[in-house]
Amino acid sequence: MNRIPVIDMTATGLNITRLRANAGLTVKDLQDVFGFSTPQAIYKWQRGTALPTVDNLVVLAAVFGVKIDDILIFRGCGVIRISA
Repeated sequence: MNRIPVIDMTATGLNITRLRANAGLTVKDLQDVFGFSTPQAIYKWQRGTALPTVDNLVVLAAVFGVKIDDILIFRGCGVIRISA
């Protein structure tokens, strides 16, 4: 059995909202940074119903001036069985 970290999507979404506000950015500002035609993806991130892709996490970290680990919130570890 191996233990793996589990991302808390709701807490991560709240964290993205907090980091955006602390950076003085609006959802529209982030929409423009990513070149999205609609803000739906950003709202999904903030609600915790979806997570940014790895490349979008890299951009968020740069825009917010933080590390990727400062964006994601973990809620302990899950256990998986790896069979040989």
